[in-house]
Amino acid sequence: MKIQPWINQAKLIVVISLLVPFLAGCWDRLEIEERAVVLGISVDTAEPDAEKEEQEISHIRGKFPAPKKELIRVAAQIGLPGRIPLGPGEGGGQTDGGGQNTVWVIEVVGHSIDDALMNLQQQISGRLFFGHLRVIVVSEAVAKKGLGNLSDYFRRNSEVRRMAWLVISKGRAVELMKAAPKLERVPTMYLMSTLDEAVRLGKFPSDYIGLFWSDSSKRGKEGFLPYMQLKKEQNVELLGMAYFQNDKMVGTTKPFEIAAYMGIRGLNPAGYRSFVRVGNTPYVVNLYATYRKSKIRVQIKNGLPHFLVQTFIEVNLEEKSNEKGLVITSALLEQIERQDEQGAVKFYEGLIKQTQAKSADIFGFGEYVRAMEPQYWNQKVKTKERWQEMYKDITVDLQVNIEIRRVGMKAR
Repeated sequence: MKIQPWINQAKLIVVISLLVPFLAGCWDRLEIEERAVVLGISVDTAEPDAEKEEQEISHIRGKFPAPKKELIRVAAQIGLPGRIPLGPGEGGGQTDGGGQNTVWVIEVVGHSIDDALMNLQQQISGRLFFGHLRVIVVSEAVAKKGLGNLSDYFRRNSEVRRMAWLVISKGRAVELMKAAPKLERVPTMYLMSTLDEAVRLGKFPSDYIGLFWSDSSKRGKEGFLPYMQLKKEQNVELLGMAYFQNDKMVGTTKPFEIAAYMGIRGLNPAGYRSFVRVGNTPYVVNLYATYRKSKIRVQIKNGLPHFLVQTFIEVNLEEKSNEKGLVITSALLEQIERQDEQGAVKFYEGLIKQTQAKSADIFGFGEYVRAMEPQYWNQKVKTKERWQEMYKDITVDLQVNIEIRRVGMKAR
């Protein structure tokens, strides 16, 4: 009878020892060395003979038939354990070959993003981990066919951050995954820092993948993405904006037209320059925008929405083409402001008409109708498809006010 309490206590100790791993939160741990950390992904159209490369990994002919969809080629940039630099200047600086020594790029084909990544998992030992995915590059050819499958897959993946970048590439997207830029030891980090710096300098609006998904889901607005190209020296160039209708890319802008979009929306910081010819003289001055503010109003005219866009821009006069022949006066500054305003109005109108021709309301004019004229929207518009049709016929009045704040510090 005296032994019974000791037996019960021993049973309790055994039960607690079995529960400790579960209570400590490490029962489902996955060591970092056992993960395949995906840093970047590219998506291209597959070559005509890509079916041979697939080797029936995801289906068996005659038993599990493949879907009647075109194959895509997906490349994943995977960080090599122990090779990713944790601080500046490790080992005396940049190694030869750039990022090729720090990452591993693997290419696979599949009928969808899910299918391709499952085929990729067949070829590597570690589990694919997307928690550090920073950039997804999609070729222009794939974007024109639609990003529905790609957005659906990554949107449902809880590991993918909404602060990652989705980029449209002119040419093959895989080239950006294989690039070895000299300024960065991890190629994906170079792409990410290029876009983040463009936002900080006012060269591109903040448009992470989460914002693109949000805009594409709205009934009165379309999404847009950065449009980039790999150059000869392994650097990348921001070519403009790739804008969409639903999930299909329908057009692109020129680099300087990004400034027009940001001016209409009143986005800051302002980071673009413009040249203005002074009257009928051969002299030209260089203006640098420093601040923007805009206000958009809507009213119904003749059964269609009519918009008034008022934009205010502060600029600095940075340089003039002739130091001695052009003397800066108050009257001359006012003349330059009016000329720049006239040019800005034509510039903005051109971008709006360009998007109207493609039925791609990237400015979100439809959202202003939903917010300010809800009765009209519920009766006349109702759906996103109907607004895409109406967007071609809306009218927009533009008023641009430009003020020169600084003209330099050199005394005459």
